[in-house]
Amino acid sequence: MQHAAPTRMIIGISGASGVTYGVRLLQLLRNAGVETHLVMSKTAEQTFAYETDLKIAEVRELANVSHAIDDMASAISSGSFRTAGMIVAPCSMRSMSEIASGVTTTLLTRAADVVLKERRRLVLMVRETPLHTGHLRTMTALSEMGAIIAPPVPAFYAKPENLEDMVEHTVGRVLDLFDIGIGVVRRWGEDEALKRRSPSLRKIAP
Repeated sequence: MQHAAPTRMIIGISGASGVTYGVRLLQLLRNAGVETHLVMSKTAEQTFAYETDLKIAEVRELANVSHAIDDMASAISSGSFRTAGMIVAPCSMRSMSEIASGVTTTLLTRAADVVLKERRRLVLMVRETPLHTGHLRTMTALSEMGAIIAPPVPAFYAKPENLEDMVEHTVGRVLDLFDIGIGVVRRWGEDEALKRRSPSLRKIAP
């Protein structure tokens, strides 16, 4: 008799700005009882030093399993290792391009390639602006392969009061793509307060 595999999610953190998105995903998924497998690029470790006070060991401890970026024999490099999919948060242009080409040099991009070939859900929180035509063409190619391009764009209708609110809403919407509800998203049509414009916006409206 076969037993259902536990809900597993791969979280990739690349070297783009916005590593806090990956951290918050790990925290929320742990609270939701989802088994997480983390893989970070070497440049992501450098970005943590620039953008946060977290130690890399602290980040790794947030995941159920942390995989070395160069461990190409890791479980997540194989399609036989069942997962619900993968989120790359944030996703750099380099990682995005490797995934699109299928020529992968790290476990992060290999794991993403596996998710695509197994027809599982791959969400790339691409972090770059402005975008040139090559970026846009690569995103189109990935979308045609089945990936979801989800740039971390703040939703001001949710009336965030601080940066943490913006991050929380963004990662909550990404988890919606996996039907994982964590109770942090203020939803249009379900929260009546969101339909009322704030006084500050009314003052500047033409």
